[in-house]
Amino acid sequence: MENKNFVIGVLGGMGTYATINLFKQYADIFKAEKEWERPRIIIDNRCTMPSRVRAFLYNENVNVLVNEMTDSMKKLVESGCTRIILACNTSHLFLPQIYSKIPELEDKVINIISNCVETIADDKIKKIYLLGSEGTIDSKIYQNALNEKNINCVTPDKSEYSLLRECIEAVKQNIYSDEVKQIFLELVNKYDYCILGCTELPILYDMYKDGVKCKNVYDPLLLGIKKLKEEFDNE
Repeated sequence: MENKNFVIGVLGGMGTYATINLFKQYADIFKAEKEWERPRIIIDNRCTMPSRVRAFLYNENVNVLVNEMTDSMKKLVESGCTRIILACNTSHLFLPQIYSKIPELEDKVINIISNCVETIADDKIKKIYLLGSEGTIDSKIYQNALNEKNINCVTPDKSEYSLLRECIEAVKQNIYSDEVKQIFLELVNKYDYCILGCTELPILYDMYKDGVKCKNVYDPLLLGIKKLKEEFDNE
């Protein structure tokens, strides 16, 4: 049934192809015979924001980034959004600073990291491999949350960060190669369970999933959309 009071806001553009993939996931998860049976979704593809990874690693343009994220989220709420999802894992590092500016935003955000960790814990996984940007990995935002659930989180060696960047940039630029395929499959197949902790990586997974051998892959953004679907159905 139509529910005009449930409106999803997306802070996207981090990068653009990841945001496009989020929108496809939304359409797939919120199945409908008639378009109006889906909830409204408003996407701010704010691709002009400074790098989230560089903001964390080098303290570069942090205030600009936080101000722009805050501005987008505030405007999404002013446009009627009742729930907000961020289409970037690394961007979650700056949520505490955003909440200090506008505390009421915290109740509206689906935190894809904490939601993913809850799902992994519910699945009784005891050891999991994390792939993501070096900002997400080095911040330990996943590792700390998983450790609280007594889940061992394994991460790539620093020598593999350049390989991860190559995979992520391939999606951002929409340029793929056999080398990218080989790198991604070698990384994702290292352990039985894996978190795709960068929103570009699920796109590679969809492209190359026939070669994926690990038992289960967790896509935090997809899990976040599924969480929104649960909330929508229970409204």
